[in-house]
Amino acid sequence: MEEKKSLRKDVLCQCELLTEEDVISFSSSIAEKLFSLPEYQAAKTIMYFVNFNKEVVTLDMIPKTLAEGKRVIVPKTVHKERRMILSEIFDVEEDLTPGLWNIPEPKPDKLRPVEAKEIDFVVVPGVAFDEQGNRLGYGGGYYDRFFQDLRSDVPLVAVTYELQMVEQIPVSPWDRQVDIIITEDRVIRCAKGRCR
Repeated sequence: MEEKKSLRKDVLCQCELLTEEDVISFSSSIAEKLFSLPEYQAAKTIMYFVNFNKEVVTLDMIPKTLAEGKRVIVPKTVHKERRMILSEIFDVEEDLTPGLWNIPEPKPDKLRPVEAKEIDFVVVPGVAFDEQGNRLGYGGGYYDRFFQDLRSDVPLVAVTYELQMVEQIPVSPWDRQVDIIITEDRVIRCAKGRCR
């Protein structure tokens, strides 16, 4: 879909203009909001995407979640099959190594697969979002497939910069909306296609 490609390119170009200081400052503000969510506090098993390039720095959030006694799950991408293996990690330094596209993922000897049904809360990546909870991903479809395996009560929580919020995302029939969007400035709760 050309519209999606064009929007993806535009937003990623804007993200590239963020300074390292912006990324650290915005990520810190987003983390604070995330940790204060009642849904996060109630969850026992949290899945994070692992950041790369100028994405919100989730790697800095994982140690706090582990210290709280929660289980942390991260994905390992199986590129040929266009799917993700969900793996529990105990330590960021010990368990992760650069993988596909240089994104940190579990080392082969630290792979501890878990079922999607075990997850209580998902921190979702994306290129752009709108206030209705629609998400524009990177185009691989990995998360679209994964969302289908989750329990229906699991909140999908997007962490993103304010500059990645757009008026409207072009939607495909298989796209699933996120439930909550957190930026450095606000928390947007999306319910049945409407956010408040």
